[in-house]
Amino acid sequence: MTKLRTALAATAAAALGLAALAAAPAQAAARPAFLSAAQMPASSTPWTATPVFTGVPENGGALCAPYKIPAQNTRYREFTTELDTSGVQITTVARTEADAVKLVGTLRTALAGCGPLLERQNPGLEAVSASHGKLAVEEGAWVYSLDTADPQVGNTDIHLFSVGRDGRTVTFVHWGQMGDLADAPLAGFRTTTKTAVNKLY
Repeated sequence: MTKLRTALAATAAAALGLAALAAAPAQAAARPAFLSAAQMPASSTPWTATPVFTGVPENGGALCAPYKIPAQNTRYREFTTELDTSGVQITTVARTEADAVKLVGTLRTALAGCGPLLERQNPGLEAVSASHGKLAVEEGAWVYSLDTADPQVGNTDIHLFSVGRDGRTVTFVHWGQMGDLADAPLAGFRTTTKTAVNKLY
């Protein structure tokens, strides 16, 4: 009887081990989903989207936070319209949830301090960063803007950013065009951000 119990226990343990091995590839295969062109803020001309690429964009991945997002376990998709409005979504899966929390903090700090940093780096440029609050989605998402003006060339640009997290996964969304904050679709961008975070898994 003792030998039988031992054999049954060994069989059960083996079955559990096989189940765990079977589950692991399925979890590893689950990759975060991305925004579609139609899910970007409304524009007077349609958005187009690139395929999803591996790594980060050539510019380091994020205006105001270049090189903050690691290339490993990261993918991105870029968006454009016919009116020179552009956007990008970058999504990275951190090694642990603590690493994801740290990355969100790093990005938020960079976005909040972007205006003063750009003014120091570019004498004559006027740049104002602003926080537009936290969105209640998964582990949270935060929205920021950057309003820039170059008096020497007469250009004004407005950018919207968001950083959101779902477990170990962090997603960064950027929207930008010529103009100022009054021209930006802030409400639509909030909706886009919520969709981006909800759509990850």
